[in-house]
Amino acid sequence: MPFPPPPRMPSGPRRRSLFASAAGAVLLVGCSSAPDTDGTAGSPSAADRARARAARDSAGLVEHYDAVIAAHPGLAERLRPLRAEVVRHVAAFGGTASGTATPSASASPSVSVSPSAVPTDAKVALTELATAERTLADRRTEALLDLPGELARLLASVAAAGAAHVYLLTEGEA
Repeated sequence: MPFPPPPRMPSGPRRRSLFASAAGAVLLVGCSSAPDTDGTAGSPSAADRARARAARDSAGLVEHYDAVIAAHPGLAERLRPLRAEVVRHVAAFGGTASGTATPSASASPSVSVSPSAVPTDAKVALTELATAERTLADRRTEALLDLPGELARLLASVAAAGAAHVYLLTEGEA
């Protein structure tokens, strides 16, 4: 007597696997749509704090440009395009040129300077402005590793622009 044929296994996924996959997908979608709060229950995330700090730092740099332009009107034509770029950086981080939209708990050193603190020698004033740009660009470059993708790219771009500003500010010294 011949053996009966083996039972045929259905091809494709079983009903149980489909239900498990669908339930897992629903859980993943629910988890991924939550805002990034770093578990601080309503306080700003690290990315929000970094964005506010970057806006505040750029606003301080705008004030530094304003102080140098006020003290040395002859440099205004040279500095106006660079200042306009810094104003765009403030806006890109969500701040305004007169300050930031969001205060930050962690204060960083301000790069702003009062007009009376600007050196009387225009070359020294440009050097100090270049130093402020370089310091801020370096600080932003160091902060890149701790930030999420899009904000890190924005910060890297602004840091690169700051490095270009340093070159343009010190171009005549060589």
